[in-house]
Amino acid sequence: MQKLNSSNMRLSLTTVFLISIMSFAAAQNKVKQVKLGTKNAPILKVNGLEFKDLNKNGKLDKYEDWRLPNSSRALDLVSKMSVEDKVGFMLISSSRMKNDWSFEGAKTRETITSDFNEEDLVQKMNMFTRQPLPIEMMMAAGTTKAIQQYKLRHFILRANVDARTTAQWANKLQALCESDPLGIPSVIASNPRNHITKDASIGLSVGTTTFSTWPSELGLSAMHDLKLTRTFADIARQEWAAVGLRKGYMYMADLSTEPRWQRIEGTFGEDPEWVGKMIYEVIVGFQGTKLNSTSVALTTKHFPGGGAGEGGQDPHFPWGKREVFSSGNLDNNIIPFKYAIKAGTSSIMPYYSYPVGTKYPEIAYAYNKPVLQGLLRKELGFNGIINSDTGPIEMMPWGAENLTIEQRYIKAIDAGVNIFSGSADPSKLLEIVKAGKVDMKLIDTSVYKLLLEFYQLGLFENPYVDEEAAVKIVNNKAFQEKANLALRKSIVLLRNENKTLPLTKKTTKIYLESYMQKKGQSASNVYKPKGGEAVEFVSNPEAADMIVLWITPGAKSLFESDGGPLSVMLSKSGVDVKYVNELTQKKPTVLVVNYTNPWVISEIYNAQTMPNIKAVIATFGTSTDALIDVITGKFNPTGKMPFTTPSSEKEVSENKADIPGIKESKTYPLFKVNEGLSYH
Repeated sequence: MQKLNSSNMRLSLTTVFLISIMSFAAAQNKVKQVKLGTKNAPILKVNGLEFKDLNKNGKLDKYEDWRLPNSSRALDLVSKMSVEDKVGFMLISSSRMKNDWSFEGAKTRETITSDFNEEDLVQKMNMFTRQPLPIEMMMAAGTTKAIQQYKLRHFILRANVDARTTAQWANKLQALCESDPLGIPSVIASNPRNHITKDASIGLSVGTTTFSTWPSELGLSAMHDLKLTRTFADIARQEWAAVGLRKGYMYMADLSTEPRWQRIEGTFGEDPEWVGKMIYEVIVGFQGTKLNSTSVALTTKHFPGGGAGEGGQDPHFPWGKREVFSSGNLDNNIIPFKYAIKAGTSSIMPYYSYPVGTKYPEIAYAYNKPVLQGLLRKELGFNGIINSDTGPIEMMPWGAENLTIEQRYIKAIDAGVNIFSGSADPSKLLEIVKAGKVDMKLIDTSVYKLLLEFYQLGLFENPYVDEEAAVKIVNNKAFQEKANLALRKSIVLLRNENKTLPLTKKTTKIYLESYMQKKGQSASNVYKPKGGEAVEFVSNPEAADMIVLWITPGAKSLFESDGGPLSVMLSKSGVDVKYVNELTQKKPTVLVVNYTNPWVISEIYNAQTMPNIKAVIATFGTSTDALIDVITGKFNPTGKMPFTTPSSEKEVSENKADIPGIKESKTYPLFKVNEGLSYH
């Protein structure tokens, strides 16, 4: 080979240098202006590009420069934030619109508007256990105070209003944030808003809203259609982002292994691998393959799974704080979270309960360093945000009851919690941090992780939404058509004696009654035909050829829990068994049961009643039109059961809380997970 002399070497280096300069210049020329949205921040022009001067200092800071990596921007902003800014950034609490009285009795009858609610909401009693709190707890701060004084930037919206009102409020909130010294935007979170649900409660699900209406989470799972599940999440993402909701406190990766647990409706069932696949599709549908300016960031919950509560009790209450792994089956619970991490979930939320029968300490997961740092961070490789559930410091400090509020904060931060949900008042945490009682590196790391999410979501460039577009996007016809398909695909045909279904003869007379107990109202609701149906609907069972009875049982609501034994027997779940049995014996019957738990239906479906019950159908939050389409053959049922239903109360009482129903005793199941028939 020819040796390079010094002249050739200099020429080569010069050439490389010139090529580098030209490449850099070319790269600069290829930089495309990102869309900026501003109400109060001035615009800086640098080399023909525009940037928001968020801190209004007349120069471009690194944290404002959208050309830089998100990591560099976040680090720069952390260095500029005061201790007050950082502590406020580590809290997420409710924010209320004007005339929104969430968590308390209505003070006015006026309509909720897009203006701010400037009242603090301070509680002396634990809203779940109804016992006195160790200290008063501010559940929501007046909006301006929250932004300007407390430096809060993470909010949970509880109000259920129309798309325009939500979008207007979100824009006003972001404008207020932008006017603050550093101009840090907010992220607005919510619980699920797209599902038909029996137990719509604060902290669980907003229920049916102005958004497109889909089956419950159990119903999505029952569709057994991962592609349509991804479509659901993508549609919901578009609706949420259109109104300014950019973070979801959802979805539940918990397994429905204890049939009495009152939160099963929000799960995807009992099969860990299938639940994992569902979680994966939902996360990618909402977030994309990575967080971006069109994403809704998800908080997957409740790590490491909350479905094995003792007796089905929930850890919102002291009588539900023990999660019992009597069969040593914790690894089963972890499987869906592995899928969530693979999908890139932005956050993970540990539950209130503590593990019993494992190698881990018996202390709530928010305080459980071996679980959060050892299992979640080290073993599973999760690098995102650890977001506490609402109130583990003040309300549900299970296993840490003897610690002071200060000690609880210190222990939870050391365990790995990055953001605390519940309190809107940062004063106690601020006092601890200023006193040097926690390592400032832990605080800075948490703030950095939280800021990364904001940058990835594009909130620093444009946190605002188009209010007119929001109205057009939310629940548009194309979206609801897809949701209507899901409502039908979620229906499961379990029994079909002698091919009773579908009912296709136009001369067939059907009595369709939906049955659900409501306070002050009749439980029975007889279907009134709209016209154009494939069969004839009649107004009384005596005139019918076939009765279709659609029962919606209702166990005690989660937040009505009193520590008493839980049951999934229909007679203890809002169903008048005597009335049902009398009705089903009048004429051949199609029994339809809406499942929010794996009900025991032996009181109405047994050796004595079976001869007259010609078909059994399971629903999981659907519409009457969807049900009619299935029973008349307009839609061929394809759904599969997301869980196993127990055959008797005895089987329930003897079940192992950490084992899926399909792995219980041979006498346990009535209907098995993945069971489901079709017409053809």
